[in-house]
Parts: sequence; C-alpha cells; structure tokens
Amino acid sequence: MPDRTEDSAISFGPFRLFPKSRLLEKEGSPLHVGGRALDILIFLAERPGEVIDKRELVKRIWADVNVDEGSLRFHVAALRKALGDTGKSARYVVNVPGRGYCFVASLAQAAPPAAQPAVNIAPPPRSLPSPLSKMVGREEIVEKISNGLSLHRFMTVVGPGGIGKTAVAVTVGHRRSADFGGRVFFVDFGPLRDASHIATTIASALGLTISAEDPTPALLTFLKTGPALLIFDSCEHVLDALAPIVERIVRDAPQLRVLATSRESFRSDGERIFRLFPLDCPPEREDLDVAEVLAYPAAQLFVERIAQSSGPFQLSAEEAPLVASICRRLDGIALAIELAAGRVNAYGIAGTASLLDSRFSLQWRGRRTAVPRHQTLAAALDWSYDLLPPAESATLRRLSVFAGPFAPEAAAAVAAGDGLGASETLEAIDSLVTKSLISPSGSRTLRYRLLDTTRTYAHGKLNELGETSQFARRHAEHFREFFERAEADTSTPLPEWLSIYGAELDNVRAALNWAFGPDGDAALGIALTAAAVTLWVRLSLFSECRERAKTALTALGDSGGDDRIRMQLLSALGWSLMYGEGRAREARPILETTLELADRLDDKDFRLRALWGLCIDQFNNGQFGKARALADRFANAAANSSDRTDLMLGDRLMAVALHYLGDQNDARLRIERVNASLHVLAEKPKIFPLDLRISTQYFRARILWLQGLADQAQALADRNIEEGRANGHALTFCSVLGQAACPIAFWSGDFEAAERHGAELLEHTERHAIRLWGLWARAFNAAVVVRRGNVATGLPLLREELNRAGDARFLPRFLPLLGELAACSGEAHQVDRGLDVIEDVLTRCNDRQELWYLPELIRIKGELLLKSPRHAGDAEARFREAMDIANQQGARFWELRGAISLARFMIGAGQNADALAILERACGPFSEGAGIADIRSARDLIAQLRT
Repeated sequence: MPDRTEDSAISFGPFRLFPKSRLLEKEGSPLHVGGRALDILIFLAERPGEVIDKRELVKRIWADVNVDEGSLRFHVAALRKALGDTGKSARYVVNVPGRGYCFVASLAQAAPPAAQPAVNIAPPPRSLPSPLSKMVGREEIVEKISNGLSLHRFMTVVGPGGIGKTAVAVTVGHRRSADFGGRVFFVDFGPLRDASHIATTIASALGLTISAEDPTPALLTFLKTGPALLIFDSCEHVLDALAPIVERIVRDAPQLRVLATSRESFRSDGERIFRLFPLDCPPEREDLDVAEVLAYPAAQLFVERIAQSSGPFQLSAEEAPLVASICRRLDGIALAIELAAGRVNAYGIAGTASLLDSRFSLQWRGRRTAVPRHQTLAAALDWSYDLLPPAESATLRRLSVFAGPFAPEAAAAVAAGDGLGASETLEAIDSLVTKSLISPSGSRTLRYRLLDTTRTYAHGKLNELGETSQFARRHAEHFREFFERAEADTSTPLPEWLSIYGAELDNVRAALNWAFGPDGDAALGIALTAAAVTLWVRLSLFSECRERAKTALTALGDSGGDDRIRMQLLSALGWSLMYGEGRAREARPILETTLELADRLDDKDFRLRALWGLCIDQFNNGQFGKARALADRFANAAANSSDRTDLMLGDRLMAVALHYLGDQNDARLRIERVNASLHVLAEKPKIFPLDLRISTQYFRARILWLQGLADQAQALADRNIEEGRANGHALTFCSVLGQAACPIAFWSGDFEAAERHGAELLEHTERHAIRLWGLWARAFNAAVVVRRGNVATGLPLLREELNRAGDARFLPRFLPLLGELAACSGEAHQVDRGLDVIEDVLTRCNDRQELWYLPELIRIKGELLLKSPRHAGDAEARFREAMDIANQQGARFWELRGAISLARFMIGAGQNADALAILERACGPFSEGAGIADIRSARDLIAQLRT
C-alpha cells in the first residue's frame, strides 16, 4: 500500500483522492479507475471550478502522443461512470460546450493523514448550511480565505449587505471541513437581539447544553479538544460584545479557527480582514456581444439564476446589452442580481430592466428558505439602516441626493446642518464607510459614493420624512457656487480642470432635474445652468448645453428677469448651436441678441464672446469678407482688454480669416504672432471653446503646408496629434485631426497615414457624438479609398457621404472633398459630372470669397478639360491661371501642383524645354518636403526632361 503520510487528500462526496499516491478511495476503500481517467481526475480536481480547455487536457494527459478529442471523451465517460456521475443527483465533472471540462464538486483539501491515526471520535452534529449549487465569481477569494485559515486564526469577511459574504463563508467551511475532522460550526447572529446571549448562542450551535451562568469556560473546554472552525455570520450588530469573546477563545483554544462575516470589522487583535467587493460587471459599451458580457461574473450569475428559476436559458445578442446594464445598475451586488433574475420569468429582461428605477424593485422577493434579511433588498438594507445611530442614518439619507461619486467637502456642505455639524457629518461618513454603506471612490482624490441600491433605499427614507426638497435645494445651491468658482478658474490646466469639475457632471444633471421639476426652484436652476455652461463647453457636450440653456431661458420668460443671466444663457445657446449638431444657422440671431445685451450692460467679456461667435458663424456660412470685418471689430474691442490673451484671440481670428480669403502670407504673420505669445497665455481663455495653444498649431500647420514648408508642417501636425490626444478635449481633438493631420497626410500622398487619421477621427466623433466632424470624416475616408486605387467602391461612397452631409457641405472644411469628387469623377471617365461639380464649387468660392482652395479647383478643372475632346484646348489656360493665383496667395504648394499639370500638358505637346523651365521654377523655392508625392513627381519629371 502506498505511503500517504505526505499526501494531502482532496475530499468530495464519498471520495478521497490522493494525487501523489495516485489513489482514489470511496468511503475508505480503494476504487479502481483507469490510468488515463485518474490522470484526468487529478488534473481537474487540482483546479476546481476552472474550465480546462480540451486541448490543454489532451496535452497534459497524453504529452507528446498525438490523439484526438474522441479519446478524451472516452476516458472522461469512463471516469464519470466510476464516480457514479449520472448528471442528476451527483455531479463531479461537467462538459462546458465549446470550451472544455470543469470539476464542480464541493471539495476540501485535507491535511496529511497521520501514520498512526488517533482513536476515532464521532464528530458532533454540524450546523453548516448546505453549499450553493454553484459559486460564481468568488473562486479566487474562496481559495484565498481557505488558504488564509492555515496562516491566520481569526479572519473576517467584510462587505455590504447582499454582496455574498455568507455564501463565501459557507463555501469555505465545506471546503475545509475535512481538515477539521467535520468540526465546522455555523453560528448565525442575525436573529440575536440580546448581546448577553452570545455565548449561549455559540454553545447551542456546537450542540452543547450548558447551565452555567457564564458558558464561556465550558465552550473553551470543548474547543480545546481538537481542531475546529467556527463561522460567525452577521456579526455587525453584536460586535462590541462579541469581539472580546472571540479574542479570548482564539487565544485560549490554540487549534481553533474563527471565520466571521460582518458589514464592518471587529477591530480586534489578530484579526485578518478580507473585504468582499461587488462582482465584476460588463463595461458600459454599446458593441458588447454575448461572449463578452458572459465573461463577467455578474452576468454569469444573472444568467445562471434565470436558468435555475425558469429552466434552460440562452442569452441573445439583443438581450446581452440589457443584461450588462442591469448588472451595472445593481452594482454587482449578488443578492440584487439574484432577485432581479427571479423577475425575468414574469417580466422578461427588458421589463426587468425598466423596473429597476422604481422602489418596487427593493421589495422583490428571493428564496423562501433564505433568512428574512436576505429575502428582499429592502429587508437587507432595513437590517443595516436600523442599526445606525441617528447621526449616521440622517447623514445616509441626506447623501442620497448626490448622483454618483461626491467629494467630502460637498458631503459636508449638503448633509450638515439641522443638528449635525460639518465635523460630525464627516465622522458619520467615516463610520458609514466602515459599515460598508458608503464606498470610497477614486484613486487620485478621495471621493465617496452610495451603491445605487443603497441610494434608492436612502432616498426613499428621505421622502418618507419629507426632507427631500430641503436637501435637494442644498445640493443644487452647493453646485451653483461650485461652478461659479469653476468658471473663474482659468489657471488650472485643462486635464486637471476636467478631472476636478467634470467629475460632477451627474450631480449637475440631478440638481437641474430637481430645480426644473414640480417641487423645485426654477430661479436656482437658471443660475446653476448659467454657471455650468463652461463645464458643458469644455466637455464638448453642446447638445446638452443647448437643451439646458433652452429650458432655463423658457423658465426665465420673455420679459423681466435678469438681463445678465439672459445674456449668459443666450451666449451658451448660440455657441452650442454653432458647434453642435448641424444647427449653426440658428445661432446668428441669438448671438446678435447676446451682443446687444453685452453692449447695453457694457460687459466686455460677453461682447467678445458674441463677436467671436458671430465671426465663426460667418466662417461657417462662407461669408469670409464679413468674417474679416467681425475679426476687426473683435480686435478693436480687445484692444483695451486687461487680459493679454484677448489680443491673441483677435490675431487668431484674423489669421483664420486671411487663410480662407487666400492671403497665406499675412495669415502666416498673424498666426506666428499668436504662436510667439503663447507663453503668456492663461490655461483656458474664457471665451474660447477650443484649446488655444493646440488650435493655433493646427492652423499654423495648414498655412506652413500651403507655403511649401512641408517638413515643418508635417512635424507640427504630428506633435499636434499627441498634444490634442493628451489634452482630453473632444472638440479640440476633432479639429486637430480634421483641420491638419488628415488633409496634410492626404495632400502629401501618404494615404496610409490619411486612412489611419481618418479612422481615428470617425471613432472619436462617434464616441463623443460630434456630428459635423463625423459627417466630414466619413466623406474624407471615402476619398482615401478612391486615392488608394479603389475608384469603383470609393467614388459612389464619396458622393453618397457628401449628399448625406446636406448643408454641412458648405462648411469650409468640405471644400477639398468637393474638389476630390470632381477630380475622381474624371478618373472614373465621368468627365461631364466632374465638370458640373467643379463649376458649382467655383461659383460658390467666387460668391463667398472662399479663395484659399481656388488654385487647386482651377487646376482640377484643367485636368477635367484635358479628358474632354471638346474642351482640351482650354486646359493650358486653366493651369496657368491656377499657378498665377497660387503665386499671388503665397500658396507654393498649389503653385507646384499647377506646374506639374502644366508641364505634363506641355510634354504631351512636345514642349519639353518649356516644361523643364516651369518645373524648375516651381521647385526652386522648396527647401524641404523631399518625401511628399508631388515633389517626388516634379523632380522625377525634371530628371527625365534633363536626360
């Protein structure tokens, strides 16, 4: 017989497995199992609860022998037969379709049997509840606690109600039962109301009848007789009396281990704490598929409990996002998930999700056999709430007005008062954290949050006591003051500003919903809306800004009210329309009214805001002459400003106007002047929705490119991408990619980079719901498809995306894409369609003085004329016209392109010497850009002509 003195047994059901000895016993007698089947059992049992891939099993069991899965299925079937694993009453090894096999029996790692066993003593009756049929998502912590009991004699599992502390402790008890010779005792303190009965409650669970006034000595006598594990459950309400008893019995009974569950720790000597966190939930992402959702324990538990209550269940692709949302909204709390799963049979998954917002969900009932405090969420929370002293219950109720995480300062400002001081409130919060009713949130700065279920419960208590309006008002007042300070905070770097103030977005929304609700305060809501405008603008939430400003203006009314507040709200509405979802045409009258109010109130700040917005409005509508006039007005209004950055903003406006008007030389002077002054720039100018440092650079890159400084432009665009990505401002990063990175890569002939930048821009616009840039990105990506050689696919797509853009096609950024549509039509032998497009666009440019792209449009027209036998003779004149205009504008890049087209035309006409002279003259000013496609083409032509 093998020596098993150093071989720990794995016990499950009536079996004991000795891996080192390769021995399986059933009820103490050896059980014959084939060698391969025994290998499979040992491998699976050493990794209980884990799904082992079939290929991994085959590799482990057969090593280098090449076998198919049929052999594995044969030996697993033999193993199941030997174990009596019928799939009905006894389950040990299960097949997980498409994945592998899993050992699912409840087991315990036993200590090595002594060579000379002691006299058998019949174990006393155990009080341990039956184990769960399957523990989901807790295997790792069960393993840690099981192993920890070998090192620590007193351990406490701490966590909020319903999170699964009892289930974990019971599973650990069953797993370690054999190690304690069956002496595992479960003591439920939940029903106990008189702490003086603690010792007799323990004695009763141990099966002892003790008549002495103090049962503790008799308990110790029993516990000293051998190894034992005491599981003390639901200890939070008797901690003061239980802690000294636990310390004494652990100290005096050296073979004893104690595992406790509580919503707060004992704070006892020698206590080891394991904090139980919620089950991991699927992330908030729209494209999650079934497999991704079911990779998270919270979703696994939800689906498993549906199957238990309703029969076989298969999660569909349509239901997967709903399940993910349910699990997140229930914060991964096991009890809440189980109760929600029990509703699916009656309401379906969508119906269950819709019911989560109601307090009715707190009353959903679970297993009839569960202890009363675990039968509903309300009962679980009642249990915790009723144990709180008045200061803590009042603080918990008042904090329910917060949405999401909140800072300690905010908690003190809102919850203090009416008998509670600020320091007393913070002490109550500390105690509520200790009791697992409030959770710390955030790693960089201290913040707190209530789990959604706890918040719903506490808000119900606030309603019952008629306190909701009082503390909702305090909450709204606090955030009005908070964001009034935020608007004036221009020195904090934007990423840090967004971290501080952006974290309160949900609280702003909750405060505004109350303020404009039936029991709210509209005047407070109006003031908060005005204060929060900076937040929405910096988060690029223009649609939300628009709707909130409209609500506030409606509440303010058409007559009376505060003109300053009206001016602030109108400015916000105008800007949100201008930068929002294609509604820029509505912005002008609103901004004009803002300017009138600013002039009446002599408010220099809002005068500049209105002028800036009106100038951008003229850019968007293609009125570049009017835009330049407004830029002049802005510069005059900013001339006497105490803020030096106002002058920089004026130069930037003028630089953009001159760029679009086709004066690249003067535009360069203005933009370089801004660039030279950036070191004095406040981190965030109050009137500018983009990051001024970053937006200055992408316009510099455009102008440098057109002036023929290709290497500088490309390097600047690359740096700009990194800066924009790090900055974190959504609208700014759209402009970084769309204004410079995408077009410069496209014009350089680097279509791989253009495709990469275009894809990133589209993904970014979809993530942040920035519609106008999204329309442009789709059309740009279609143009890239054409230029990469797939005309048949790309050209119809480009035409379709430009049609989808509607009036947005008149934005300056779309002009090159319309030129590409014309050029690509020619390449697809649709010359007449291309000429129709080019004529329309040229008319647009001349009517609007949108001249920056005019040389390239005229060159494209020349290329189209070359393809038309009727008009080929006009092509040369168009090429020369394009070069002349480009030269006047200081746009060497367009001039180079015109020269290449003209040279090719002349080579075709046998005028090689003239073609060479034109190319050499056009290439002469280019001291950089050797890698871009047009310069390579020009120099290749020069080399051919010279030879």
